Amino acid sequence: MSARSRLLRAPLVVLTMLAGLLLGSGYAHALTYEELVAVTDDYLFNRSLSDFGWIRSQQPYADQLDWSSDGCSASPDDPFGFTFLPACHRHDFGYRNYRRQGRFNETTRLAIDNKFRSDMYTICGSNWWCRRTADAYYYAVRSFGGLSIGTADAVERAKRSGVTLKPQPVANASV
Repeated sequence: MSARSRLLRAPLVVLTMLAGLLLGSGYAHALTYEELVAVTDDYLFNRSLSDFGWIRSQQPYADQLDWSSDGCSASPDDPFGFTFLPACHRHDFGYRNYRRQGRFNETTRLAIDNKFRSDMYTICGSNWWCRRTADAYYYAVRSFGGLSIGTADAVERAKRSGVTLKPQPVANASV
């Protein structure tokens, strides 16, 4: 191939690559129900919380997945400085999409709520006070989450029913 031929072909290659990048990204194909279930479960149960946060910022399959969230709005997103908002986002993703897909029942609700607690514990690390705060949030969604759309609504219902959502100090516990 001559130098002139390569020179003329270079812009065509670049344009083809750009078209592939522009058309190939951002236009996800519609998922079948089975694929949608698998993607939902992967995002909810298999991805790290930070990976989920990045995926959520991209909102893939936005026409098929509900990425909306009320966060922890009826309760603090960062009680005592512990940032639970990412855990609340994933919890809302689970509830909303399982409902949308017709899979929300007591068994799946328990799995979603347990993931919520696990996510909050990941945020907390070994901090005892943070984990007790996470336990209070978990108690609220276990007690009232089946009746609500999201985490914040469950916490608000718990507050209205007189449940104390502040962790109580335990004797001989280290912070």
